[in-house]
Amino acid sequence: MAVKASDISAESPRARTQRRNDLLFRGATLFFALLVLTLLGGVIISLIHGALPALKAFGFGFVTTEIWNPVTEKFGALAPIYGTLVTSAIAMLVGVPVSFGIAIFLTELCPAWAKRPIGIAVELLAGIPSIIYGIWGLFVFAPFLQRTVQPFLINTLGTIPGIGAWFKGPPYGIGVLTAGLILAIMILPFITSITRDVFETMPAMLRESAYGLGATTWEVVRDITIPYTRVGLVGGVMLGLGRALGETMAVTFVIGNSHRIASSLLAPGTTISAAIANEFTEAVGDTYTSSLIALGLVLFVITFIVLSLAKLMLVRMNRKAGT
Repeated sequence: MAVKASDISAESPRARTQRRNDLLFRGATLFFALLVLTLLGGVIISLIHGALPALKAFGFGFVTTEIWNPVTEKFGALAPIYGTLVTSAIAMLVGVPVSFGIAIFLTELCPAWAKRPIGIAVELLAGIPSIIYGIWGLFVFAPFLQRTVQPFLINTLGTIPGIGAWFKGPPYGIGVLTAGLILAIMILPFITSITRDVFETMPAMLRESAYGLGATTWEVVRDITIPYTRVGLVGGVMLGLGRALGETMAVTFVIGNSHRIASSLLAPGTTISAAIANEFTEAVGDTYTSSLIALGLVLFVITFIVLSLAKLMLVRMNRKAGT
C-alpha cells in the first residue's frame, strides 16, 4: 500500500514533538540525578570543612579516644561510636527476626480476614514520631525494664562467665540495652513492610510447585521464598540499619547520654546522633563545635561503609547464583 505524501507531512510534526518530549524528559531526569549527587557532595564538603579544626587538633586519636571534656577542650569520639554500633547491633538482632516472622506470617499463614488489620497496624508504627517513642521509652518502657527484665538478666545471664559482664551492674532502666530495644521497635515496621512486599512478588507457581512436591511451609520459606527474594530482603535490612544508625531523639531519651564505654549493656552510654543533638546548641568555641561536626562526619563514614559492604554482599550473592 502506497504512503501518501500528505500522511508523511501530517505525521512529521508529531514525530518531532515526541523526540522533543523525549529529550526534555531525559534532560529532566539527568538533572535530578545530578542534583542528588551535588547535594551529597555538598554535604560531604560541609562536613569535612567543619570537622577540619578538630581533626587537625586531635588527628586520628579523635576516633580512638574516649575522653569528652568540653571544659579542657579534649574530645574523643570512641564512646559515641561504640554506642552507635552496639545499639544498632541490638536493634538488628532483635528487629530483623521479628520482622521476618511477621512478614512470613502475613504472606504464608495469616487468615485472609486478619491480614489487612495486622498489616495496617504494622505500617502505622512507622508513622509514629521518634520523639513519641522516646517519651514512651522513658516513662513506660524503661521503668518496666528496670523492675522486671533487667533484674532477671542480672540474676541469670549476669552470673555466666564471659557474657556475664554484659549484664552486670544496677538496673538503671535507661541505658544501651534499652536504646537498642527501642530502635528494634522503630525499625520493625520498615523491614516488615519491605519484606512482605518482596515476598508477595514471588511467582505463585514456585510456591505452589513446592507445596505440590510435598514441601512444608518452613521448607518453602527456607528453600524457595528467601533465596528468590534475597536481594530485596537485604535492601530492607539495610534500610532498617540506616534508620537505627541515624536515629536521634528516641535514643537521646533512653540511653542516658554518658560519654563513657561500659562493659555492661545495662549502663548508660551515648551515640553519635544523640551527642550532637544534646550538645550542639550549647557548644562554645570552635574546637567544641568542630568536634561535634566531626562526629557527624564519622557517622557519615560509618553509614557509607555499611552500605558499601551491603552492596558488595549483594554482588557476591548474585555471582554465586550465576546472575
